[in-house]
Amino acid sequence: MTKKENSNEEIVYEEGVDGTPSVDLDKKNNKLKIELESCKNEKQEYLDGWQRSQADFVNFKKRAEEDKKSFVKYASEDFIMEILPVVDSFDQAFKDKEAWEKADKNWRIGIEYIYSQLKGVLENKGVVEINPINEEFNAELHQSVEMIKVEDKKDDGKIVEVVQKGYKIGDKTIRYPGVKVAEK
Repeated sequence: MTKKENSNEEIVYEEGVDGTPSVDLDKKNNKLKIELESCKNEKQEYLDGWQRSQADFVNFKKRAEEDKKSFVKYASEDFIMEILPVVDSFDQAFKDKEAWEKADKNWRIGIEYIYSQLKGVLENKGVVEINPINEEFNAELHQSVEMIKVEDKKDDGKIVEVVQKGYKIGDKTIRYPGVKVAEK
């Protein structure tokens, strides 16, 4: 007896002498089992590959976002480094008390307001001023510009004056403070 399937292959059912299906049916069955197993394995390979691709894409997106943040951070760091000399100029102007007091009071108020705005912008960008006055000098954290002789031994190695302020963003120092250090 013969039965046609929708596929191109023809399945032949033959009964053996004792009424059981012939060996051809067992062969076909085994062949189909092997093909099914092969399809399952192939499906699993495709699934595994797709899942790896998905994980790689998620990792790529995370790295791209981190790179973007890093780029923005370093781009702003360069810009901040260009602004710091302006802040230094303000600080120098404020140190000269005699000249500062001679200026018109309203003009001084305006300049102080502009300075506070500039400092506010830097603070909003995460910039923190480093003021190590009276701290122990540490060559890894400070830049010594001068040694000053002192009489008291307890002041030896301490920072007595900050010549140029230091700044950091987060944990990263972007400019080390220039300091004068006491020496016995």
